[in-house]
Amino acid sequence: MSRWKHFEYSEFACRCCGENRTDPALIDMLDAARGFAGMPFVVNSGYRCPKHNAAVGSTADNHPSGQAADIKCTDGPTRMRLIEALIKAGFRRIGFHRLFIHVDRMDQSQNKVRSFWPY
Repeated sequence: MSRWKHFEYSEFACRCCGENRTDPALIDMLDAARGFAGMPFVVNSGYRCPKHNAAVGSTADNHPSGQAADIKCTDGPTRMRLIEALIKAGFRRIGFHRLFIHVDRMDQSQNKVRSFWPY
């Protein structure tokens, strides 16, 4: 039985090696957002081991620290609904790409200013 209504921990495992160090607090927030949105969230990328993170060209440490996820999103109305739900769930850092929405909990505990950026 899963701790979460809408997710299994395994959905956040590294795609190259299966390792998973995703912070359960990230999934708690995503689970709440999923409930607010009333639509499925497909996790494109959750935890990434350092090797996988480098292979996708990232130098950021948000995925390797288990504090980030990329949610599949390919159209404007869905993107708006998803972003509204993520904000309502308490996410302060949201990046958007034409194929996904990135969220992370970096600096979440420090109550930092919200950040929203394009890829």
